[in-house]
Amino acid sequence: MDQPKIERVLRLMMMLTANNRYTVDELAKRLQTSPRTIYRYIDTFKEAGFLISKNGECFRIDKRSKYFKDISQLVHFTEEEAYILNSAIESIDPTNAIKQNLKAKLASVYDFKMLAECVVKGENARNVNSIIEAIENRKQIILHNYTSAHSKIVSDRIVEPLSFTTNYIQVWAYELSSGKNKLFKLSRIGSVEVLENDWEFEAEHKEGLMDIFRINSFEQIPVKLKLGLRASSLLVEEYPLAEKYLSPLAGNPAYFILDTWVCGYEGIGRFVLGLLDDVEILEGEGLKEFLRKRMQLASF
Repeated sequence: MDQPKIERVLRLMMMLTANNRYTVDELAKRLQTSPRTIYRYIDTFKEAGFLISKNGECFRIDKRSKYFKDISQLVHFTEEEAYILNSAIESIDPTNAIKQNLKAKLASVYDFKMLAECVVKGENARNVNSIIEAIENRKQIILHNYTSAHSKIVSDRIVEPLSFTTNYIQVWAYELSSGKNKLFKLSRIGSVEVLENDWEFEAEHKEGLMDIFRINSFEQIPVKLKLGLRASSLLVEEYPLAEKYLSPLAGNPAYFILDTWVCGYEGIGRFVLGLLDDVEILEGEGLKEFLRKRMQLASF
């Protein structure tokens, strides 16, 4: 058995031991093979001594099968574990090829619609599911009654969705009318309509960056902070990716230097405002101005 075939068999075993239920057509689509091949693999599992149960059109490996517990523990994540893993993958720099490989492997086994339901409810959940469907099938969508954050104008936007930010708060999408990749906030979308139109501008698609404070944009603004022990500990606790940008202050182990870049001042600003007595801004005039304005607003 060649390597691609072995990989498909193992992935099929993972899917048949997971909590989700799949039809043969759904399994074939996810594993990029034919329904006939899926039936053949299922027969192979039966010959190996596995009990295969069928509920309607869906198959799974029966829990009474020998070694079922061992296999499911080895290859299966709970929905919550898969969601956390997906969130961690999304935090990786989009220019890193490993991110796309990890996303593809996780998507081949887990239903991201179910993962989304772990954190998204109500109308937003329906919109997220529609967007996931469009991404999977590479379709254009209409964001009906989208409210602009700046102009407050409500309009319909035709876009090609690319991916979600952490916790499905926003979606990266290429907007046809402006010819730009933008972030669209889920809470500002009235409803989503998936069109029959395939993506036309894939060559123009580009996801933005995400900084250590989980703020997204295309900007990289350099900042440098001096942190006391309390601030540095809280930083790593709340934003684990910050650790690689931290270094002890030479000659004074009671302080640390955070030398990094941010996509905007909202995330780092909230962190600094909560620890003003333990943080010093060494570089970042824009951050200082941002904090001055925030403190002026807070004083009213």
